[in-house]
Parts: sequence; structure tokens; C-alpha cells
Amino acid sequence: MKQEIGLLVIFLLVFLYDTFMPKNSLKALPVVTTLLMVVFTALGFGICYGGNTSAVAAFGGMYETSAVVTAIKNILNIGVIIVLIQSIRWANGELMIMRRGEFYELLLVTLFGMYLMISARHFLLFVIGLECASLPLAAMVAFDKNRYESHEAAVKYILTAVFSSAIFMMGLSFVYACAGSLYFDKIYNALYGEHTAMLVLALAFVISGVGFKLSLVPFHLWTADVYQGAPTSVTSYLSVISKGATAFAFLVILAQVFGSIYSQVWEWMLYALIILTITVGNLFAIRQRNMKRFLAFSSISQAGYIMLGIIAYNTMGVAAMMYYILVYIFSNLAAFGVIGAIENATGKISMDDYRGLYKTNPRLSFAMMLAMFSLAGIPPFAGFFSKFFIFTAAVGQGSVAIYVLVLIALINTIVSLYYYLLVVKAMFISDDECTIARFRSAFSERLGMWIAVAGIIFLGLLSPVYDYLLDLTADSSLLAYFIR
Repeated sequence: MKQEIGLLVIFLLVFLYDTFMPKNSLKALPVVTTLLMVVFTALGFGICYGGNTSAVAAFGGMYETSAVVTAIKNILNIGVIIVLIQSIRWANGELMIMRRGEFYELLLVTLFGMYLMISARHFLLFVIGLECASLPLAAMVAFDKNRYESHEAAVKYILTAVFSSAIFMMGLSFVYACAGSLYFDKIYNALYGEHTAMLVLALAFVISGVGFKLSLVPFHLWTADVYQGAPTSVTSYLSVISKGATAFAFLVILAQVFGSIYSQVWEWMLYALIILTITVGNLFAIRQRNMKRFLAFSSISQAGYIMLGIIAYNTMGVAAMMYYILVYIFSNLAAFGVIGAIENATGKISMDDYRGLYKTNPRLSFAMMLAMFSLAGIPPFAGFFSKFFIFTAAVGQGSVAIYVLVLIALINTIVSLYYYLLVVKAMFISDDECTIARFRSAFSERLGMWIAVAGIIFLGLLSPVYDYLLDLTADSSLLAYFIR
């Protein structure tokens, strides 16, 4: 519980600062929040390196933490720090003066909910974490109250969250009817060898409910509209932190609750979802001209690749999934950093506006190019190795079906290479005069952007991070729940 308690302490400090400090001091709130998160994350890595690798339970077994769980929380914290840095200029803007504190408080509450989702070993605690992470995000999406698109995005997000939660709870009611408990381990034991129609229906509802949060196809229809309508800082947070936390929580549920019926019930469900998600996300991304909608469909496709780590059901699969989430955080936030800087300075958000950008803003063009190369999986950048590791983990399973699945994913990687390079082509090769004049972005925007770029380069050239994650997962008991 050290990380959850530490996060609550940060929330209280931010709340007290926002409430009681004089108005002329509130402009420093974004920097204070960022520094608190940096210290908190550094302490979290200390816990991860120096702590025991075995699992520690609390609240009668409803909550569990371990070295692997601590590591994924630290990975999310890294993404949160970059988002906080990149949002400093926006948070101190004229439109955010009266709501600056609420943004950071809501963000910390959602992160706390994600922590609970990851550590939950009882569905009651998981649902509390799920709602704690989802409902404040609807308020964050609606933060730009002067834009109709922001209101529309918030309505779509809250309606989607409500319906997906209802579907998920329906699935839990069926699970409870089959197992008589909401504890993960007790459900696992009760379902051992079971293969009833109610169980298949229950699992379909559970996967559908979580699939909405992950933007898996066909539960993805809200994603592009919400990403486009929300403020860019909120969109970047939603696209990487929320997705990463939900993906790992999904792994925990499928392994520790339904691992005993893997090959009988949900293996083929996940195969179909992965193929649909990667393919549909890529095909729709090709058609997009709005950069935020473009990255929305890109994130849908990336969610499909992340799910390959679950299908692998081996130690390398879990490590590759965590590494993929870390690389995706750096790559996507580098892209959103450029988009946010340009939007804050010029208000332009269309890919057509990026034509000839290299002539006026070469550094922004370089950062966006590296982000696109990493997302596409071009060596030697980090995205290449994240895809390589997750494909290698998947084919290690050895079945014919997984070879076909990985082949489809590889073909889709070629498709994704095409649309990612459309952005690079517009910036560097287009002969059109750039409609974006030369400008100097804020220091905080540059700092966040170059931290993300450094992560892309560092993770691509050095391997200790992946080796460390692989060692952690080797000592974890998570995969002991899978039975083929």
C-alpha cells in the first residue's frame, strides 16, 4: 500500500496548496505537482529495487502488490510526469486559471483508481478502482468548456463508461453465479474444468466491459471523438496512462480469474479481438487528417499489439507487454508533445497544416519524426524492439494459430508504416509552403518533448530495462494460473 498512500499524500498536498495558498502563488501549482510526482516516482523505484519480489496481500486478500505490480505502477508514473510537464503552459493559460487545481486533483484521483485496478484481487475492489479511474476522466475531457467538441466528447465518454460498466457488472453477476465468490483465487478454483454456456457468456461480458476501456474493436467507436474533443493534455493522458493500466489489469483478470479455462473458452475470443483491433485501427488511421483522430486510431491498433503479450502466456510475454507499454508512453507522448506545442501556439491540428513544417520548425519536425518511427517500429528506435519482443514472446507458444496471428500482425505493421510515414512525408518532403510560422514553444513543452525523445532513443539502444523486467516476471507467480 506504500504507493497508494504516497499518492494520496500528494493529492492532499496539492489540494491544500490549491485551497489555502494566495492567488499569486497558484501559478506554481503545476510545477509543485510535477516535482512531487518526480520524488514519489523515485521513491517508487527504490521500493521496486530494494523490496521483496514475493506478493504481499492486504484487506483480507482483496489487495495484492509485488515487484511486478510496483514496476508497472512506476512505468505509469513516468508517463504521468511527462504529461504534467507538457501541460504546464496549458494549465497556466487564461482559460484554466480558475480550474487549474481541479485538473491536477482529478488526474491524481484517476491514477489512484488505476493503482487499485492493478492491485485488486477481488472484483469489488476492482470495480471501485475502475469507476475511480473512469468518472473523473469525464470531467477532465470536458475541461475546455468554451468548445462544443469538448462537451460532446465528455457526454460520449460518460455514456460509454456507464454502458461498459453495466456490461462488466452483468458479466460479474454471471461469474458470481458460477463460482459463488468475487475473490480472484476462489473463482479460479471454482471454474477449474468448467465449460458451461453461462461461463462463456460471463466471460464475453467481462471482456466486452474491459474492451471498452482499452478501445478494442468493436468497442472502440467512442475513441476518436473523445480524443479529438478533449484538451490535448487530457487526450495524451487518456491515450497512454489509462490504456497501459487497463491492459495490465486485464492481464491479471484473465490470468488469475480465468486462467484455468484459457484454451477452452477465451483464447479464441482474444485472437478475434486482436486481429480486428489491429486491422481496423490501421485502416481507419489511413483516412484521418486531424492529428488527434489520427493518433486515436493509432492507439486502437497499438492496443491490439499490447494484447499479444497476454496471448503469449509466458514470462517473456508479460515482460514484453510491460516494455511495450513503457515504449508506447514515450513514443505517443513525444507525438502529443509536438501536437500540443503547435496547437497552443497556432491552434492548428490538421495533418495538412504540417506540410513543410521542417522549413519553419525543424526541431519539432525531428521530434515528431522520431515518434512516428518508433510507433511504426522502425529500427533502431525503441518501437522496433518493443514489437520484436512481443512478437517473439507470442510465437514462443508454438501453435499454428499463433503463427497465423503474428503473421497478420506483421502485415498490419507494414500498413501502419505507410500512414505513420505520411506525417513524415508532409513535414519533410512536401513542397507546399508551411502554414505554421516559426515559433518558440514554452520551456515546459520542450522539456517534456525531449524527455520523451530521449526515452525513445535510450530504450532503442540499450537493453537493461527489458532485462530487468524479464527478471521481475521470472520471479512472479502470475503466469502459474494459466492452464492450456
